[in-house]
Amino acid sequence: MCGIWGVFGTDLPSDRVERAMRSLYKRGPDLQASYAEPGLTLGHLRLAIIDLSENGAQPMHSACGRYVIVYNGEIYNFEALREQIGDAYPWRSHSDTEVILAAYLRWGKQCLDRFHGMFAFALWDKQTRSLFVGRDRLGVKPLFFHAGQGMFAFASRPRVLFDLLPSLPTALDRQALRYYYESGYVPAPHSIYGAVSKLEPGHYLIVNEQGVTKQQYWSLAQVETDERLEHADEQTLLDELDELIDRSVRGRLVSNVPVGAFLSGGIDSSLVTAMMMRHAGGPVKTFTIGLGGDRRFDESEHAQAVATYLGTDHRCEHLEPDDLLALMPDYLEQYDEPFFDYSAFPVMAVSRMARREVKVCLSGDGGDEAFGGYHYYRLVRDLTPAFRMPSSLRQGLGTLLQRAPKHQLRLLGGALRTNGPMSAFAFMRSIVKDAVEIQSPELRGSTDSLAQLFETYSRTLPASLGMVERSMRIDSAYTLPDDYLQKVDVGSMAFSIEARDPLLDHSIFEWAARLPLKWKLRGGVNKYLLRKLAYRYVPRDILDRPKMGFGVPMARWLRTSLRDWADGLLSGDSDFEALGLDRAGVRKLWDAHLAGRREAHTCLWSIFVMLQFQKRLAAG
Repeated sequence: MCGIWGVFGTDLPSDRVERAMRSLYKRGPDLQASYAEPGLTLGHLRLAIIDLSENGAQPMHSACGRYVIVYNGEIYNFEALREQIGDAYPWRSHSDTEVILAAYLRWGKQCLDRFHGMFAFALWDKQTRSLFVGRDRLGVKPLFFHAGQGMFAFASRPRVLFDLLPSLPTALDRQALRYYYESGYVPAPHSIYGAVSKLEPGHYLIVNEQGVTKQQYWSLAQVETDERLEHADEQTLLDELDELIDRSVRGRLVSNVPVGAFLSGGIDSSLVTAMMMRHAGGPVKTFTIGLGGDRRFDESEHAQAVATYLGTDHRCEHLEPDDLLALMPDYLEQYDEPFFDYSAFPVMAVSRMARREVKVCLSGDGGDEAFGGYHYYRLVRDLTPAFRMPSSLRQGLGTLLQRAPKHQLRLLGGALRTNGPMSAFAFMRSIVKDAVEIQSPELRGSTDSLAQLFETYSRTLPASLGMVERSMRIDSAYTLPDDYLQKVDVGSMAFSIEARDPLLDHSIFEWAARLPLKWKLRGGVNKYLLRKLAYRYVPRDILDRPKMGFGVPMARWLRTSLRDWADGLLSGDSDFEALGLDRAGVRKLWDAHLAGRREAHTCLWSIFVMLQFQKRLAAG
């Protein structure tokens, strides 16, 4: 795990190199180095995990001297690929970095098809003066870039691009603003900056003096459901899934530094930890955060029960919610784009705790998107038949529910009043819900909505897919990489710890995508098949509990600890118009939240983060 950056098309003065290294330091505190030749500079910051010797350092040159690579991530099947390449390459290290170089020499761009892992890398060809830039299939590792005016720059963090190219415009992307207010994150290829793009998961770039070419090499979109599995033997499917996840966990245990696990006590992290125990040769160190004062956000008892059953070497740091609030300066500093997901606070806290003892932690991310874990999917399934009702009847029912005293019923009514199942799913997934008045009329009139983004992507999916499967594919394409994986990548790397995600192996996602829906949702049970597999390792009475996930009492914070900060942003000199916000609409929503008339903390938090971001941007 590392930080990478580079510029092609101009020479860099030393002060820009130094600034870039400082900005990425926490991603790679073990070693910083760069490579330069006329018109090109590459930089690398190392968090040493595999082959800790100097032979594993980067930028790394191929044995023939023609190629140079900077790389962030892990290729988990690198040993198998190394064996496959054999003596055809004169190995000089035991690192996965060198395997990427050797694989490119052997297979060219098709080497990407052979990698199992998380990665973002740039490989320079001295002879053709071209860059080959690739990102992993599911978007675990970030890659931001700028292309224009005869220059190309890339980095693991967007702020580094401004360190490298100080004249780069900081104007905000209007479409990105709309997506952010509705989803809480900025989906690729957009970034919050108009001059900066994100390389989408499963894509690569070819960069040379003629320009930049982008190509997709992998997509989950076109994987068809295998209807033959509708009547498959359940035990056979469980055995196949067991083998797939076990192989993925084994690969992610390869390390020359200590490895632990983030353990919440839920289905996914418990299953991953149980499989780690099978191969670790001793008790796995597991880590969780206990939050006092509000049991709704405290997973520590559940995690302890799983840890005790499995026999892990468990660590729990008990914090008060306001202890997490002390991480707010780090949160605002480390997330370079405005980012709404405040579950990043406990992610940062557990990463800080784990870093005292390990350098690598496995997590359970990905199980919900692959196997149908979110309650939204049941709602989509149950609501879809309502859109076959006469429109007037459905609209009337929605209007009636919107008058209900319970906020959840009002939101259900809002979903029913949308144009169709996909719009209803976007409504459920949106953080703005029915508070669209916070956006300026100009922004709404000049940009596409989140529902339009989802509709466009849905048209690329197989016609045979039902609405629930479409929702899961959309989450895998957008919510997973640009919200959840960004949260974990930035939150863990803020404390120089590598997070690995066994359930995010593309072979598992492809396998799950072929499963008919009955193996994911059955009655009121989410994640049916994955849940049944977890029961093989941890008793059902320990695992079965309401889904929680990391959380913080943001609703209360905004009414208490953060109220003065929020009031200051609202009454300050923020340029609401430039941000596409309607000041009166935001103030109305804020007053309703403070008075307890509605719980609008998620939407409001995203706005306050944006206002704080603008303030930092103005300060330079």
